[in-house]
Amino acid sequence: MSLIHQLLGDESYDPFLSMINKCPVLSTPTDWKETSDAHVFISDLPGMNKEEVKVEVDDGRVLHISGERKKHVDEDDKNNKWHHIERFHGKFQRRFRLPENAKVDQIRASMENGVLVVTIPKQEVKKPQTKVIQIEGN
Repeated sequence: MSLIHQLLGDESYDPFLSMINKCPVLSTPTDWKETSDAHVFISDLPGMNKEEVKVEVDDGRVLHISGERKKHVDEDDKNNKWHHIERFHGKFQRRFRLPENAKVDQIRASMENGVLVVTIPKQEVKKPQTKVIQIEGN
């Protein structure tokens, strides 16, 4: 704890947790695996439901996963004193540039028990053909 927070009496301050809550990457852990037929993104979003999460792909082939986790406040919280808060709240957004072989028109997403799974089928990308050009002249 920093001296400033000790002097202010803020014993619950934790710089690591403060950093996590302000960083959408740290607060939304996401794995990306490639199988033989798809790219699969798995995001941990505990306590959230599918209505609070948005999955989009833009023309630049960028996958966007975003949403907002509301701060949990009960009516009784007006009279309560919080001693420690670790669960993150606020807006989050993750972006991933998709490879050429991703079929962006066939993306599927599902969410169960706070785990979002986005599956993007793969397609075969045609390799450019080499054409030999005859050189004219002497």
